[in-house]
This record gives sequence, C-alpha cells and structure tokens, in this order.
Amino acid sequence: MLPEFDNTGIAFKYRSDKDLKKARFLFSSMGSPVLTKLGMLATKCAMALHLPIKGLIKNTIFNQFCGGETMEEAADTAAVLGKYNIGIILDYGVEGKETEYDFDKSVPEFIKAIHYASTQKNIPFISLKVTGFSRFALLEKRHAGQALSADETAEWQRVYKRIDDICHAAAEKKVMVLVDAEETWIQGPVNELTEAMMEKFNIKEAFIFNTFQFYCHGSLPYLKTSIETATKKGFILGAKLVRGAYMEKERARATKMAYPDPIQPDKASTDRDYDAAVAYCLERIDKLSLFIGTHNEKSCLDAVKYMQAHNIPADTRRVYFSQLYGMSDNISFNLAHAGYHVAKYLPYGPVKDVIPYLMRRAEENTSVAGQTGRELSLINKELKRRKSA
Repeated sequence: MLPEFDNTGIAFKYRSDKDLKKARFLFSSMGSPVLTKLGMLATKCAMALHLPIKGLIKNTIFNQFCGGETMEEAADTAAVLGKYNIGIILDYGVEGKETEYDFDKSVPEFIKAIHYASTQKNIPFISLKVTGFSRFALLEKRHAGQALSADETAEWQRVYKRIDDICHAAAEKKVMVLVDAEETWIQGPVNELTEAMMEKFNIKEAFIFNTFQFYCHGSLPYLKTSIETATKKGFILGAKLVRGAYMEKERARATKMAYPDPIQPDKASTDRDYDAAVAYCLERIDKLSLFIGTHNEKSCLDAVKYMQAHNIPADTRRVYFSQLYGMSDNISFNLAHAGYHVAKYLPYGPVKDVIPYLMRRAEENTSVAGQTGRELSLINKELKRRKSA
C-alpha cells in the first residue's frame, strides 16, 4: 500500500490543538509576501537595535522551525519525534561567521553533536555547511581557480582539517554527515572537500553525503559522473538530492556579471531532473546511499512506487526521505507510518544566530507556489476532524 499524504490524523498526532492553531496563524502570515517582507525587515532592524524581541521570535517562527537553542533542547524535540519513528538530522544552525576563532569554536560543537547522536537510535545524521568553517571569500577565490597566497593556503589547510576532524568523528561513531550545498560560485571547493571525505570514509557504507541541487541544470550530469567516480575509486557515494534554495540570488548575480545562468529555465525542468535523478539512483542503489530531500508529494510517491515495484525494502538503510522540521508533516509522518526511513532537519542554536535560517524559511514559504496553502489546508482539515471527533 502507498502512504496517504492526506491522512492528517497521522501527520499531526504529535501536535496539540494549541500548536496547530499557532502554526495556522504563522503560515497564514507567511502566505502574504507583503507581510513577510515587512516582518523580515522589522526583525532585522529590531535585532540590529538590540530590541527585546527574542521572546516573540522564539514563541512563533523559531518554535515552528527549530528544535531549541541548545543541543539539549533539540534532543527533547527529537525524543518526541522518535515516538513516531521519525529520525532527526541535527543541524547547528549558526551562520554568517567569518573569523578563525568562530570557525574553530564550531568544530567541538559539531563533534559534541556527533557523540550525542551516536547514543540515540533516532538521530542518524548531522548537517554542516562548509561556510560554517571557512571564509566565503576564500571559497570564492578557490572556486575561481585563482592562486592562493601562502597565508591563504595555510587557511585552506585549516578548513580541510576542520571538516576532516568532524567527518573522522562521524565515521568512527557511525553517524552520517550531510554536507549542504552552497552558492554555485563557491560550490567547487565544497564538492572538492566532500568528495575527499567520501573517498576517505565511505568505504563499506556511506557516512558522508554530498548535496546535489537540481534547480541547477548541471546537477544531473554531475550526479552521474559522481556515481562513476565513486565506483571507479571503490567508495560508496552519499547522494543527498534537493531542488535548491538560492535561485533568485543566482540569477541576479549571473545577470549582473554577464555569465550564463546556471539555473534551470523553469520549475518543470527542475522537477524533471529531480525525479530523473531519484530514479537513476534507485536503479543503482547497490552503489550508493540515497537521501531524498523534498517537500514534493509526487516525487516521494514516485520513489515509493519504484521501491515497491523493484522489491527495494521500505526499511533499507540505503534510502532516506527527508523534510524540514515544521513543514510537510503529512509526508514525513505518513511515510514513517508506512515503514520508510524518514529524517527531519532539526536546526538548533541561539535565536539571534539562527535568524538567517528563519528568514530563508519565511521566504521559501512565501515564494514556493502552493506550499503555504497546502500547509494551511492540512492544518484546517485536522482541526476540523478533531472538532467533529
């Protein structure tokens, strides 16, 4: 049987009426582009002026999309989801740091998360962004193929060591690491680092995953090449497939700097390549581990249908489905209920440091056609069902 993504009783069983009403208010607000932009602007100004708005943010958008301010708070949220066979991706959501001190300080935080995750059955993953361990300008320069100075070369070696230390700890503790994609003009060194880590640690099973963003028209060929390379070199590819998150920024930069737009011409092309990539990976599941990160119901159902038609067990460790915490619970909980491996992205960190992540979630829910409306309709359906029951 196929999972029923309209089953709100399963989707929201872990949410109280109060939680659902708060979520309804939040998604209703994000449904208005004007309100969202005003809210984001007001938040940035208030934070810059050090106004006391932390409580407001924490009780609204933060609680909807984040697991807590500390790993301990995130662990409490993970324990709740674990009761419903939902796995967790611990995501230390601090962004925008640019100093060697901050980069070094982040490493033990990630290793601490790995050690904790290794003791918890339902925390199979942690997530990291290479920009959390390296200056953006350094990545940009390396991507462009420009010669690094002696100081920059030493700086790049420190970046490598930070990522290597984290991946070594993860492989040792058998915790999987999802390396997030970045903007295309710094993605080259991110791929370089991740490929080196996969070759080093993904020998018998995949512990390190690279991210492929299919709103870029070059991602499907790169995925196919990556599978060939892994097979040739004798390691298992970890492939995290997503549609992507930087489209408007990418197009604006390509126009401004007069280079070919790396973005797909339309959403249909992104959807076509994404679904083709999932099918391509499932056909070669003996050579890789697959992480299907999407809020698209059709993509999830197509993957399930393929798995059922080709006798790939629902509980294979080679396939995970994933959605963000606070979104698409109808997909996550119904897939988990049907026996598939599901992991929710669970960011955590101090409210002020997680603001960039929260801004992206607000923008995404405003810009992705139908996303907010779908969330609202499911929440209203469940509240109505509970009232009639």
